[in-house]
Amino acid sequence: MPIFVTNPETKPKKSSGFFWQSPRHKGFTLVELLVVLAIGALLIGLVPMAFNKLQEGSQYRDTVRTIISELRQARQRAVAMGQVVVYQIDLNQRQYGLQGKPQRSMPKSLEIKTIVGQLAEFPANGVALIAFMPDGGSTGGTIEIARPSGGGVRIRVDWLLGQITQYPRQP
Repeated sequence: MPIFVTNPETKPKKSSGFFWQSPRHKGFTLVELLVVLAIGALLIGLVPMAFNKLQEGSQYRDTVRTIISELRQARQRAVAMGQVVVYQIDLNQRQYGLQGKPQRSMPKSLEIKTIVGQLAEFPANGVALIAFMPDGGSTGGTIEIARPSGGGVRIRVDWLLGQITQYPRQP
């Protein structure tokens, strides 16, 4: 009759799922590694597209905010200083800002159109000017900024009161 002797310090193997845990079964299977690599490749392919879209949206919002802010600043300066202050948009050089101050560059992804003084859509020399008068009025005009997706904004400067308003762009 055989006698079995067991060591009281050893513990029986525990089951976790389908496999026995043992020192030999450490690591990842080939299928698990392939799944991780496929997910990584998918992320690497999608991140640049998402980043470009995020960057374009950020540039659009920053440009619109800056133009509206500078137009309001021009009107306030004209009233406070008692002299004409001119805001200019150079369509050829794709720059905008207060005349006599450093100009800002328009992002390449955005399209800009102007109607100044309600006379023409494109000024003869490519520079659109909106003048703000000391009494609060202006020469008036409209600035349209279009995104590549087709959306955009229309910024209107009222000629009588010099108020700056923003509307969604109608395609």
